[in-house]
Amino acid sequence: MNKQQLAAKIWESANQMRSKIEANEYKDYILGFIFYKYLSDQQMVFAKQQGMSDAEIIKLNENDHETRDYIQQNIGYFISYDNLFSTWLAKGSDFDVSNVRDALSAFERLIHSHHKKLFDGIFNTLQTGLSKLGESAVKQTKAISDLLQLIQEIPMDGKQDYDVLGFIYEYLIEKFAANAGKKAGEFYTPHEVSLLMSEIVAHHLKDREEISIYDPTSGSGSLLINIGNSLAKHIDDENNIKYYAQELKANTYNLTRMNLVMRGIIPENIVTRNGDTLEDDWPFFDENDPVGSYDPLYVDAVVSNPPYSQKWDPEHKDSDPRYARFGLAPKTKADYAFLLHDLYHLRPHGIMTIVLPHGVLFRGGEEGQIRKNLIENNHIDAIIGLPANIFFGTGIPTVILVLRQQREHNDVLIVDASKHFSKVGKNNKLQACDIKRISDTVIARENRPNYSQLVSKQSIRDNDYNLNIPRYVDSSEASESWDLHATMLGGIPQTEIDALSDYWQALPALQQTLFNKKNAQYAELSIDINTDQLKQQISQHPQVQGFVQAFSDALNGFDAYLVTQLITNWQSVNRKQQEERLSHELFKRLQSIALIDKYHAYQLLNNQWQSIHTDLEIMQTEGFAACRQVDPNLVNKKVKGKDTEVQDGWIGHVLPFELVQSTHLQEELEALKEKENRLTEISAEFEAIIDALSEEDKEAETIKDSGDGFINAVVIREAKLLKAEVKKQGEFAEDSYEASILKTDKLIAEEKTLKKAVKTDSDTLHLKTKATIEALTDAQVNELLEHKWITPLLAELNQLPTAIINELTQKLQKLADKYATTYADVESGIKTTEQSLVTMLDELTGNEFDLQGLAELKLMLRDEG
Repeated sequence: MNKQQLAAKIWESANQMRSKIEANEYKDYILGFIFYKYLSDQQMVFAKQQGMSDAEIIKLNENDHETRDYIQQNIGYFISYDNLFSTWLAKGSDFDVSNVRDALSAFERLIHSHHKKLFDGIFNTLQTGLSKLGESAVKQTKAISDLLQLIQEIPMDGKQDYDVLGFIYEYLIEKFAANAGKKAGEFYTPHEVSLLMSEIVAHHLKDREEISIYDPTSGSGSLLINIGNSLAKHIDDENNIKYYAQELKANTYNLTRMNLVMRGIIPENIVTRNGDTLEDDWPFFDENDPVGSYDPLYVDAVVSNPPYSQKWDPEHKDSDPRYARFGLAPKTKADYAFLLHDLYHLRPHGIMTIVLPHGVLFRGGEEGQIRKNLIENNHIDAIIGLPANIFFGTGIPTVILVLRQQREHNDVLIVDASKHFSKVGKNNKLQACDIKRISDTVIARENRPNYSQLVSKQSIRDNDYNLNIPRYVDSSEASESWDLHATMLGGIPQTEIDALSDYWQALPALQQTLFNKKNAQYAELSIDINTDQLKQQISQHPQVQGFVQAFSDALNGFDAYLVTQLITNWQSVNRKQQEERLSHELFKRLQSIALIDKYHAYQLLNNQWQSIHTDLEIMQTEGFAACRQVDPNLVNKKVKGKDTEVQDGWIGHVLPFELVQSTHLQEELEALKEKENRLTEISAEFEAIIDALSEEDKEAETIKDSGDGFINAVVIREAKLLKAEVKKQGEFAEDSYEASILKTDKLIAEEKTLKKAVKTDSDTLHLKTKATIEALTDAQVNELLEHKWITPLLAELNQLPTAIINELTQKLQKLADKYATTYADVESGIKTTEQSLVTMLDELTGNEFDLQGLAELKLMLRDEG
């Protein structure tokens, strides 16, 4: 089940549950049951790995102490057979809400002592909320049964390329934003922001063998999970990553634990705490054993997205080691309290990223002093300005601050990424190319015009430690100006031509060809041309053709490289690392090609990679034979008034039917398309004939504004009578009403025959496609994979030079049009129009008063002339 299918299922279920529970509480139920199913499934997998038969699994019971203890010691918990998720489903109508209550109570009791901190109370939110699912046990049972049916279809084996729990959480927060995200203040970190922070952290830590990461406001745990995924690109053993998480709210704390466990992280690497990060710092020791348990928390990376500008209590915290060096945040805004907490827990060579509101960059008072201390102590490494409105529930602008304990440089990189996003619904969203552009800039510490700037400590001092991004990076678009000389006398200002310097640096001879100098300050296009002519002249210029050829040469062999990497070696592809390798190869090929935005090219690669990744996951988990698999195409249809899942043909497990048809069944496909095209033509011809009828003819036959079926019936009835008349009197005139009716009758008959043929041919082609897929050779599968994965990507990449040419053409045409009409031309046109009007007025006649008015108007026009 992909994201879109999962989202549709969840929303359908949520709508059904709305009458029973508050919308913003729905996520707690569905996520709790999902996690319980995951634990049940994991125990079943473990039992079978130990060689237990189905008969032995059925006998699993907590009274079998030996088996119970063995399972507890290995996976940290024990679930009796009667309490397994699959057993609940198998009960059918015998299932009852009491089964869930008993199971959750037993789970709490049967946690292994070594895993008590990880699992203790993890189902509290679910258990205490069961009574809200209905006024009676019967209604509660029905509501839970509906949820169980939904959840059994949700993928949760940890192999998905997305965080399943996090996705559901984010999806529901977005859907219920009006009363969930804002009300709870739990601004889920969007996946894209989380991924950006993770990429920056992962690069800093990539050479370390063992890594510890910490999120003190963990929420759903998505930040920690994404960092783990990003680090997996660089390290060999994911079990060398240790996760620390702290969360204040019990329900989201439980979600953190669920999420970390479901991502396959071993329990020994998960350390979580339900507590107030600012009031109760991570304890250095267990109060029951202060000496033996002493272990201050210092980690390699801290990531956080704390509540923005919330109140806190700084009283009696002057001596708190987290704040003693830098100062206390004001009680009305805890932003810097969270930041200093994070910084305190960093090891000397560690790194931290934190999302905060934009105001932390420039607010004064205590915050200004803390900011000064951080800068003077050389802790702020980078500041990234994010687009507004990218968080659910709040539209305020935010920034990511990157800090380190020890740095080898003392400047600060400031990045304004606020203009780089795509609009998705009501929210803005970072695209893959935006994330890569930012992370590459931060990692390389690059100055990029209108985007990023390395700012010296002295420059920050000169600005009184104000870090407001526009002070250092101007990303605003230049406002359009009009040159007075060119407006009055014509020509194009050289300054506005020079504004296209990126193009002229790459194509200097093109500029010389396109423009003639009027003088040192003004030029004009060499010939008077329209957009199509201008584009043709640009495209045919030798230097532009050289640019296109250079791009083609750069991509020469890229398709073969992709075939080798992805298809020939499909079994050994590391899906977590492969996209990075492909992008590196693409960037290397494009590095010498001017004008091409490599990040645009990367976005095209990333778009295609999503499909490739999904297919590779199927192939690597199910085997190459999955490419020859065909599945029932299940759709929801109304059956006796109820939504019912029914089969509607077949669908390729990996290879789409359309692709197979266009490659291996071209004749059949073309024949079918020809019939379908003829049906479209018939429809157009039919409408043309009916429209051509006079209103009297339409009224006479009562076919005006009638439905197609009624019109057909009228035409067929009328045609029968007319055919008999033809036999008696001969053919009707070509443009007569009677001839039109007979033509329409033929079209209706042809349409009926064709529709039947199309249905038959379509069904035949569908079944033939199924048989073709199932009989494909390995070589044919590889060819189809290349057509699905690689051919579309190369086609889109090869369009990039054309896009550059089109873009330059539009800019030049706009520039030429801007000054094409001078003020003198406008004045001349006005005079010509006035003279024409006076001439027309001379020809007008009227009564005495009309003529007096016309005379005055002519006098005014002549005076103005």
